[in-house]
Amino acid sequence: MRGLTKEYVLQRFLMYLLTIWLGSTLIFVIPRLAPGDPVSAMVGRLSLDAGYIENADELIASWKARFGLDAPIHVQYFRYWGNVFRLNFGYSLSHFPTEAWTMVRGALPWSLGLLTVATVLSFSIGVTIGSLMGWRRTPRWLQLILPSSLTFTAIPYFMFGIMLIYLVAFELDWLPATGAYSRRVDPGWNLPFIKNVLTHAILPVVSIVLTSMGGWALGMRGLMISVNNEDYFLLAQVKGLSPSRIFFRYGVRNAILPALTALALGLGGLISGSILVEFIFAYPGTGYTLYQAIISQDYTVTQAIANLIILVTATSVFLLDLLYPFIDPRITYKRDMR
Repeated sequence: MRGLTKEYVLQRFLMYLLTIWLGSTLIFVIPRLAPGDPVSAMVGRLSLDAGYIENADELIASWKARFGLDAPIHVQYFRYWGNVFRLNFGYSLSHFPTEAWTMVRGALPWSLGLLTVATVLSFSIGVTIGSLMGWRRTPRWLQLILPSSLTFTAIPYFMFGIMLIYLVAFELDWLPATGAYSRRVDPGWNLPFIKNVLTHAILPVVSIVLTSMGGWALGMRGLMISVNNEDYFLLAQVKGLSPSRIFFRYGVRNAILPALTALALGLGGLISGSILVEFIFAYPGTGYTLYQAIISQDYTVTQAIANLIILVTATSVFLLDLLYPFIDPRITYKRDMR
């Protein structure tokens, strides 16, 4: 492959494996550092709802044995890795007998659909605005208008989501306030259901895009300004190339690399979901599922979602490292033999 060496690919692959191992180990350790345990917490919630529970200690002991929580920590750790390799995260501790992966699998499409659209729009719009703000040949009137598009960046996206719910959903009654779809439609691959899902996704997507695209824009603006002074950029202008070719091929193409790295690092967020946004809009994605799992100390569901985040993020960064020489010909990992 152009610009790559076998040694570099092997090095990055080993680093990829190390990242997954370290991240997954932390996911195993951190929940167990919290005081208490999920079984005792579950029995405590049952006692609050139903009153006194007879033989609570025996019940707790039997359930700990059922989920393997009575074993020494190193035994739990090896069992955990065995389950990870088999993609078997066991039963949910708070929704037994539902399996953890069943809960994640049901929530995953909602977060992927919502956040993929939101991330692509936010990245594309933000990078375009930032590139135009940092390019010296951008028309003056456009440079005056573009900064106003970043007004909502200073507002936290969950606060902006609350504002949208109040104004658009309650006051104007244009769009639904919460949920992924209305109960009056039948779920399935039919036009009424798809239209209903898209209608419910508009407010969450808008709240994320308008408040996050400013970060991409400001970062890209700084990168574009630095590219303006590069020799190859000035040479392209002296040669009389068309402005569009200079802008995209010599400007955006060379300035976008750090933004692509940040995008790759943020791809794990497509799996974790946007917890606060999904909570505010009652959206049944992995973000809300992860929130519920953390609150209820549901180790298995938390580990399933977190390991998926680690795998997606590490894989994205690994692939991006291999693609860098194809994006920018100046980048090479071959040693200079001179």
